[in-house]
Amino acid sequence: SNANTNDVLQKIEEDVAPKLAAQHDAIFLNDALFQRVKRLYEHKTQLDLDKESARLLEFYYEKFLLAGANLSNDKKEELKQLNEKEALLMTQFNTKLISAAKKTFVLVDDEVKLEGLGSDDVHLAKEAATKAGNDGKFLLGITNTTQQPILAKLSNRNVRQQLFEKSWNRTSLNDDNDTRGIVLKLAKIRAQKAHLLGFENFAEWSLQDQMAKKSENVQAFLKQLVEPAKAKAKEEAETIQALINSQKDSFELATYDWNFYAEQVRKEKYDLQESEITPYLELENVLEKGVFYAAEKLYGITFKKSNDFPVYHPDVRVYELFEEDGSVLGLFYFDPFKRDNKSGGAWMENIVTQSHLLQQKPVIYNVCNYTKPIEGQVCLLSYDDVSTLFHEFGHAMHGFFADQQYPSLSGTSVARDFVELPSQMNEHWALEDSVLRNYAVHYQTGEVIPQTLIDKIKKTTTFNQGYALTELLASSQLDMQWHTISVDNTIESVDAFETAALERTGLQVAQVPPRYRSSYFQHIWGNGYCAGYYAYQWAEMLDNDVFAWFEQNGGLTRKNGQAYRDKILSKGNTEDYNEMFYSLTGRKPNIEPMLKHRGLL
Repeated sequence: SNANTNDVLQKIEEDVAPKLAAQHDAIFLNDALFQRVKRLYEHKTQLDLDKESARLLEFYYEKFLLAGANLSNDKKEELKQLNEKEALLMTQFNTKLISAAKKTFVLVDDEVKLEGLGSDDVHLAKEAATKAGNDGKFLLGITNTTQQPILAKLSNRNVRQQLFEKSWNRTSLNDDNDTRGIVLKLAKIRAQKAHLLGFENFAEWSLQDQMAKKSENVQAFLKQLVEPAKAKAKEEAETIQALINSQKDSFELATYDWNFYAEQVRKEKYDLQESEITPYLELENVLEKGVFYAAEKLYGITFKKSNDFPVYHPDVRVYELFEEDGSVLGLFYFDPFKRDNKSGGAWMENIVTQSHLLQQKPVIYNVCNYTKPIEGQVCLLSYDDVSTLFHEFGHAMHGFFADQQYPSLSGTSVARDFVELPSQMNEHWALEDSVLRNYAVHYQTGEVIPQTLIDKIKKTTTFNQGYALTELLASSQLDMQWHTISVDNTIESVDAFETAALERTGLQVAQVPPRYRSSYFQHIWGNGYCAGYYAYQWAEMLDNDVFAWFEQNGGLTRKNGQAYRDKILSKGNTEDYNEMFYSLTGRKPNIEPMLKHRGLL
C-alpha cells in the first residue's frame, strides 16, 4: 500500500492493522506457547541444536519476554488494547501524511517566478498544475523531508519561503491532516507499554535487542557528533552569509535560503554545479552499469532483465539474479518513479524472504521517488539520487545473500542499528573510479565523465556536511526525546515539546531544522523506527569503518566482496552483531572514519 495505494487499500489497511496487532498478541501473549518455548530454552544444552536453531530458540524466547509473555492476565489484556490502539494510530498517521502531501504545494502564476529551474522542471510544474485544475499555472509539490530539493534551484526568495513554510507546516494546520493529536497519543501509549513491561521508557524496551542495547549508549554516541557537526554548520553558515552580503540585496540567511546559496558556494569553491553532473547520471546507466556493475565485481553475480513476471504498476521492471555458477539467486523488482498514490522516500522490502526451510529464494523490491521524465526524455538523476539507488540496493544485497534456514533470522531481519550497514556501505561504491566511469556517461554524446569532473565531485563530498549531519542529529534526538518520556510525563503540545527537546540536546540551530519534524516524522510514528532513527548515524560509523577495511585490503575486489558477503551479508540475525563486525575487520567499531568521511576531523 505504500508503493501503490488508493482509498480502498488505505481503508483495508486501517481495518486490518489492529487485527494484525491482535494476532501478534494472540501468539506472543499465549501462556501455553510461551511455557513450551521457555521449557525448551531452559533445556537448550540438552537438545543438540545446530548453531542457527539454537539462535532461533534464543530469539523467540527473548521476543516472548519483550512482548509481555511474563505479565499477569490482567496486564496482558491491558497490553493487547494498547497494541491495537497503537497499530490503528500508526496507520491513521500514514494516511494523513499521504493526504497532506497531496494537498501541500505552492501554486505559481508566472513562469518568471520559477527562474533557476530547468525546462523539464518547469514543464512538470505546469503539467501538475493542469492536472490539479489550474491551467496556465505552475504547481510545486513537496517531498517527505523538511528541506525541499527544488529550493537549491529557485532564484525567487518569496517562492522559496512559501514552499519551505508549506513543507514545515504540512501536518500542523488544524485540519483533517493534522497529525499532532496522533503523535501525542502514540507517545503516551508507548510510554504506557514500556511501563507495563517493566521498563523506564519505550526506548529502554525497544533497544534491548539492538546493537546499542541502552538509550545511554545512544545518547553518548550522538553527543560525540553534535559539537563537530554544529561547528561545521556554523562555519558553513558564515560562508553563505558572506556570499549573500557580497551581492546586491543582502539579507540575513534563512533556512529556505540555505540550499540555494550553498549551491552557489559549491560552484564558486569547487567550480562545480549540479547541472554539470546530471547529464552523466541517466537512471538506466546508473542502475545497470553502476549499481549492478559494482555487485558483479564484488560478488560475481549477474543480472537479466525479464518481462516474464507480473508487476503491480507499468513503471515497475523486473530482473533475474544469477550466482557465479549460473544458479538462480532471486528476483529484483524496481519501482523508480514518484506517483500521487505512493509514499515519499525510498525503501527496500522482501516480497518473498529467503529460507532453506521453506525452500524459498528471495524476491525483493526497491522503491524510489524520482521524477518521471516527459515522454521521449530520459530520467536524469542528481548525485543524491544516485546515492539513494546504491543505498537501497545495499539493502537488497543483504536480502539476496541471506543464507538462513529460518525466515525469522533471514537477511534484513536484524537490529535497526545494524540493518543500515549494508545499505550505507554500498553507497561508497558510487564514487569508486572504475564504477563511476562505467555508469557516468553523457546521455546525449556518450562521453564518459571526464576525470576533472570526477575530481571535483570527490572534493565536494565533505561539502555542506555540517548542515547535513546536524539536521539528521536533530531528528535522531527528537525521536529519542519522544521515546524516553516516562508514563508520568504529561505533554500537551507537540510543538512546545519539540522546541524544548532540541534546546535540551543543543540542536535548536537557527538555520538548520530537523530533517523531519515531529508531526511528519513517518519513520517513528508510521514505520518501525521508533527509538531507532539514530540507527542511520550508528550504521554510518559501522559502514565507514568497514569501507576503511576494504581500502586497507585492496578496495573493490572479488576477494573482499566474498569476505564481506560471508561474514556480514549472508549472516542475517544468526550471530552477535559485534562479533560479526569483528570477524570481518578485526577491530571494534571506531567513529573516526565517519568523522573523516564527513570532513569533520
